[in-house]
Amino acid sequence: MSEPVSDQEEAHFKRSMQTRHLVMLSLGGVIGTGLFLSSGYTVQQAGPIGAVLAYLVGGIVAWLVMMCLGELAVHMPNSGAFSAHASRYIGPGTGYMVAWMYWLTWTVALGSEFTAAAVFMGRWFPDIPGWYWSGMFAAIVFGVNAFTSRFFAESEFWLSLIKVIAVVVFVLVGAVAIIGWVPLHDAAGAEVASPGLSALWGEGAMPPNLMAIGTALLAVMFAFSGTELIGIAAGETVDPARNVPKAIRATLWRLILFFVGTIVVIAALLPQDQAGLSQSPFVAVFQRLGVPGAADIMNFVIITALLSAANSGLYASSRMLWTLADQGTLPKSLGRLNKRGIPMNALLLSMVGGLGALFSSVYAPETVYLVLVSISGLAVVVVWMAIALSQFNFRRHYLREGGQLKDLVYRTPFYPWVPIIAFAACLAACIGIAFDPHQRVALYFGVPFIGLCYLVHYVRHRSASQRSEPLPNAVEENTV
Repeated sequence: MSEPVSDQEEAHFKRSMQTRHLVMLSLGGVIGTGLFLSSGYTVQQAGPIGAVLAYLVGGIVAWLVMMCLGELAVHMPNSGAFSAHASRYIGPGTGYMVAWMYWLTWTVALGSEFTAAAVFMGRWFPDIPGWYWSGMFAAIVFGVNAFTSRFFAESEFWLSLIKVIAVVVFVLVGAVAIIGWVPLHDAAGAEVASPGLSALWGEGAMPPNLMAIGTALLAVMFAFSGTELIGIAAGETVDPARNVPKAIRATLWRLILFFVGTIVVIAALLPQDQAGLSQSPFVAVFQRLGVPGAADIMNFVIITALLSAANSGLYASSRMLWTLADQGTLPKSLGRLNKRGIPMNALLLSMVGGLGALFSSVYAPETVYLVLVSISGLAVVVVWMAIALSQFNFRRHYLREGGQLKDLVYRTPFYPWVPIIAFAACLAACIGIAFDPHQRVALYFGVPFIGLCYLVHYVRHRSASQRSEPLPNAVEENTV
């Protein structure tokens, strides 16, 4: 009893993505600079055991949200994804707000990814201005997205594969070093004995108060953002009823293993006072293992991660604009697809937004860019809440309309507890932001932005309704 896709999407969007594309798209959206650069900081703040617990809980919450999204995406494989689902099963205003929040998240990410990639290229080419690299990378990412969805999916597959290989090698080599089969080296280059796993439960394994774990949990939930890209890509996937559930299952257990495995290796092999933001913990661990050229290897991997994130971000943000145009809340020109099934106008506007975020990060980092980053930081958790509530309402609506559970190709298990727990966990994370002085600014700008979205949608909807109402004279003339 699966609902058909809209006529426009059926006629124009090209269903060319396979399971491997979906898995790598989701992995690529999650495995990024947060893991390669900030994971050491999480260990330093929450302690080894605290960091492992935070990543486990964050992974479980992501798993619950993805099970909710799986039922919606299989039943309604729409490129508007959770925005379209929220519009139908929560309300048009919520769908409008979710689309703009998610668009802004990835548009801001575009600017920061291009800026950071230019900085990392400066290690090898210090004499070339950073704007040159930012412009070149922006042109490449735009070209990849503008060709075909299959070309985008293939490029993202290989970019993500580089990151996945780097994480797998890091975890495997780290495990061998923990066992003691590979020698470690101190800062002077002398060989030292492996500490094994003793650092995990030694002094400082847990923070002095649980608030530190809660703060780390907020950052970890943001780190798992990107898994929801599967829902957006479902509208351009071959046989979504079969491929979307497979991709969700394959993605989540890999992510939890990658993140937890990485944290265990960092905590075991890197002294806690060295696990900070001064350099990538991957570089620090590889240097302790005596890997030649560790810094250059990770420089390449991080640049790849940045380009992969920008690639996924432009794809996601353009589909959000397409959704708003398809729903009639933006000009129809943004919902127009070319012969290759690409929403080119939405793609162009998203790239312009990304370049605007890039310039604001350079010229207004303490004002405009701070506002953008704050809103985008809150957006992911809000989107996850919308996914959970949409699935909760969808199941009730489906059964009330006479639908049978056996006809659902993919069913969220343990309903209604899965969507309820997912929504409550995300809401708790939003409340927790208020108690963290470093993240509290997200509420200062994010909550008013959400209110503004609802207000704009209400005003536009009311104006459209008034324009569509017949004039009294016209009614009288028609009744004569």
